[in-house]
Amino acid sequence: MSTPRTPVAPSSAAPLRLRRLAVAFLPLMLAACALDGETPADPAKTLVMPSKWDATSTQGGVADGTTKTAAVTTAAAAWPSTDWWSGFNSPELTQLLAQARADNPDLGAAAARIAQAEAQAEIAGAPLWPSVQLGLGSTRSGSRNMKGSAARGLASVPASDYASNVHQASLSASYEIDFWGKNRASRDSAQFSLDASRFDNETVALSLSSNVASTYFQILALRDRLAVARGNLENAEHVLSLIEARVAAGADSQLDLVQQKSIVATQRAAVPALEQQERTQVNALAILLGRAPEGFTVQARGLADVQPPALGTGVPAELLTRRPDIRYAEAQLAAAGADITVARTQMLPSVTLNASTGVEAATLAHLVNAPTLLFSLGGNLAQSLFSGGRLEGQVRQAEGRHRELAEDYRKAALSALSDVESAVYSIDRYQDQYSLQKDAVAQSQRAFELAEDRYKGGLTDLQTLLDTQRTLLSTQDTLAQVKLSRVQASVSLFKALGGGWQDDGSSFLSQAKAAR
Repeated sequence: MSTPRTPVAPSSAAPLRLRRLAVAFLPLMLAACALDGETPADPAKTLVMPSKWDATSTQGGVADGTTKTAAVTTAAAAWPSTDWWSGFNSPELTQLLAQARADNPDLGAAAARIAQAEAQAEIAGAPLWPSVQLGLGSTRSGSRNMKGSAARGLASVPASDYASNVHQASLSASYEIDFWGKNRASRDSAQFSLDASRFDNETVALSLSSNVASTYFQILALRDRLAVARGNLENAEHVLSLIEARVAAGADSQLDLVQQKSIVATQRAAVPALEQQERTQVNALAILLGRAPEGFTVQARGLADVQPPALGTGVPAELLTRRPDIRYAEAQLAAAGADITVARTQMLPSVTLNASTGVEAATLAHLVNAPTLLFSLGGNLAQSLFSGGRLEGQVRQAEGRHRELAEDYRKAALSALSDVESAVYSIDRYQDQYSLQKDAVAQSQRAFELAEDRYKGGLTDLQTLLDTQRTLLSTQDTLAQVKLSRVQASVSLFKALGGGWQDDGSSFLSQAKAAR
């Protein structure tokens, strides 16, 4: 007959284990409160952009001095293309820009920075994956006991020897559980920085294209001014010959002759100065192309065939996506926002899992045929209790950096608006000035011809001829400079609008914004 069992009270072991588990994870639950903080606002949403341009005009470029064409409009369809420089009707400029984009050192350095940022993004994303290591090792160890009688002068002899070999092969892995998103935020920060490098490369490329075009047009304008200076020198020498004839005939004085010789000398001295400026600009253009100045030259002789193309400005808000420098500032700001998350999560506990397995044997043959299996599983929880304010300071530093970059982003957007407004206004004013200056040159030329004819006939004095001559020289040189300002204003507008560049949506920043 079996003996009845005595009832046993329910064990309290399970609730005790639950309480211990709760106590163990209490720091994790409390630490989550540290993530609570002010989420940085998206500056693109808080920035107020105007609805239209103040300076945009539907009247623009002067085609022939009398007829105006629509050069600046608000039509989005007329937004500049990526090869905006082709609109200036200069095949040579297109060729030079292609060479600059292939060989310019600044652009090459920007490309190298992209490669560095790509590598850094890979490094930052590595902690999201487990770390796995393979190990192979061999150890030989042993011992030797020595005994003898030194007092009797006997040599020490070995008493016993022991030696062993151990061969091991192991595979280990560790993984930090990304409870708080620290590793993801580090990866995002690196990806945003990579986007910033790519946008910076586009900014450098846009600045390079603008500088090449501007320098090229300066060379052509200087050649126009040289042609004017040389023509005016010939004109002054012709007037000098007239005065010399009249002085020989006793109709004019030596003072009149000396005055005109002074004008001729002044005009002759102006030519070398303009030639030196032209050579300086040619050398500067060569450097932009990434080549030595020796043997380099420009074929075009002037701005006669260059016409500013028609261009649309779109609406102001489009600048936020069509200017690479603004996207650069936005990407830097996004990276700083991710850095805030990284800094905050540094204050939270970290949980790491570890696992390893391997085999061990005394000989290599046994390592393959009859090894001893080894394994271990474990994990650890680490929480910083005192850092002397270092972690808190890192959070404040990251937040301050974000505020700084938010202001930089706002400044970049406002500067872009100002660039467009100034460029459009300049185009309108230079078009008007160009038309008026052409008329001034025509009138000055006519006045000089009349004064010369009257002077030959003795109907006017030399001073009148000299005055009309000086006016003609001044108006012709001014016209050459206004022609340069007119095309450079168009270059400035292309640059202010982003030069036709637009983010294609492949950047991490664009994808992150689309996900939100």
